[in-house]
Amino acid sequence: MMSIVARHTGVIPLPVDLEPTDAELNEIEAEMDVVLAEVELLDTLIVLLDRPASEFDARRIRRAHHRVLTVRRDAANRAASTQVSGDAA
Repeated sequence: MMSIVARHTGVIPLPVDLEPTDAELNEIEAEMDVVLAEVELLDTLIVLLDRPASEFDARRIRRAHHRVLTVRRDAANRAASTQVSGDAA
C-alpha cells in the first residue's frame, strides 16, 4: 500500500517560538473571569440534562446566568476604560 504524503510546504510557515506572547497571556488573563463564569453556567445546565429542574435548580441557573452577564459587563467596561479618548474603534 502506498502512503499519501503532502510534499509541499505549508501555506503559512509556523513560527519557531510557539509560546504565547506576554500581550496574549494578558488578554487570556483578562478574559479568564468570563470563561470561568461561562463554565459554571454550563456545569449547572449539564447537571439538569437528565432530570427536570427544581426550584433550587432554577435559582442556580438564574444566579449563574446573572454572574455571566455581570462578568461580561465588567470586562467590557474594563476594555472601554483602557481605550484612550480619540482612539479609533
